[in-house]
Amino acid sequence: MKLFLPKQHGAWAMLIIPFWLGVAAAGNFDWRMLLLFSGWFFLYLGTYPFLLLFKRKKKKEHKVWASVYFTIAAFLLIIPVFHEPKLIWLGLVFIPFMLLNVYFSAKNKDRAFLNDVCAIMIFSLSGLAGAILINGNVEKMSILISICTLLFFTGSTLYVKTMIREKSNRTYKLLSWSYHILIPLTFLIWGELIIAIAYLPSLFRAIYLYGKKRSVMRIGIYEIINSALFFIIMILYVIEKHPVH
Repeated sequence: MKLFLPKQHGAWAMLIIPFWLGVAAAGNFDWRMLLLFSGWFFLYLGTYPFLLLFKRKKKKEHKVWASVYFTIAAFLLIIPVFHEPKLIWLGLVFIPFMLLNVYFSAKNKDRAFLNDVCAIMIFSLSGLAGAILINGNVEKMSILISICTLLFFTGSTLYVKTMIREKSNRTYKLLSWSYHILIPLTFLIWGELIIAIAYLPSLFRAIYLYGKKRSVMRIGIYEIINSALFFIIMILYVIEKHPVH
């Protein structure tokens, strides 16, 4: 039987980067993190067929794969949740955003900007899971990292829309450019130079590549490179704030 995998390739970066930046910000690492991430990974896999169940053309395979992935996720998350029950509260925070994803899926409006932001919010909040598991609470650094990933991937969504579905929409262009200028400028004024630098590649590609013809694959490759740069620079920021890492 062929694996049933999500088609939104850009979501893989959102799955990985916020979580592991959150682990770095938490200040420690142990084997439970691997179980936690594995559980998070299968939760993500299960979400794709689960959301398809709310569309008109739902299929039996969607229910089967959602059940398989969610069951695996549940088993993997038993130990992390047993060690730190507060993770359940974080899971409850995900629910309102997930319900909005269900709504947009049912209305066949998966590509709506608000739907994207709800998904990004869930991915960004996953970065708090490591802090909760390691420290039993969420500290300022972990919150800041989650905010940074939320801002980064929201900008990525705006950029991709200006390159594909909204490439002729001047409002989206203005919104994207303004957003990409405002974010690093704000962090620079705030005195967080390294964070500001982390957003500069995004600013460059949002303005320089706008209006240029690029295939969807090339746009995706650029975003993978941009995400990798963001991850590396933010890791350097965490190291600078916590030299013991």
